[in-house]
Amino acid sequence: MINWDEEPDLNITPLVDIMLVLMAILMVSAPIMEYQDDINLPQGSTAKATQSIPDLSIRVDGKRVIYIKNKKYSFETFADDFVLGSNKYPKDTVVYIKADKTLKYDDVMFILKVIKDSGFSKVSLVTHG
Repeated sequence: MINWDEEPDLNITPLVDIMLVLMAILMVSAPIMEYQDDINLPQGSTAKATQSIPDLSIRVDGKRVIYIKNKKYSFETFADDFVLGSNKYPKDTVVYIKADKTLKYDDVMFILKVIKDSGFSKVSLVTHG
């Protein structure tokens, strides 16, 4: 005999499993997709050329001798020499510091502080890597 008063149970576990698999596939493949649209870009003006800002490279060897281009500076007088010589460079010049790995941390930070105090804001330490 059939009991018509029984309510059927809905089993949504397979539906949830399928949706989770589809979501995982979408999450993995979405960053890989590239869309290419044909875009007609407007013409720009070529009348004004951009001015490139030269960079400045400072090298420090293991004996605390500092080189800027072809000039040598002693570590003790570097602060005064750099402040006097930095006037010929614009303050938005990128400064790269290449320091020997045998130097003390304090020595490298001293050079960094002198450059920052001279008004240069774009200073980077160069490493192998």
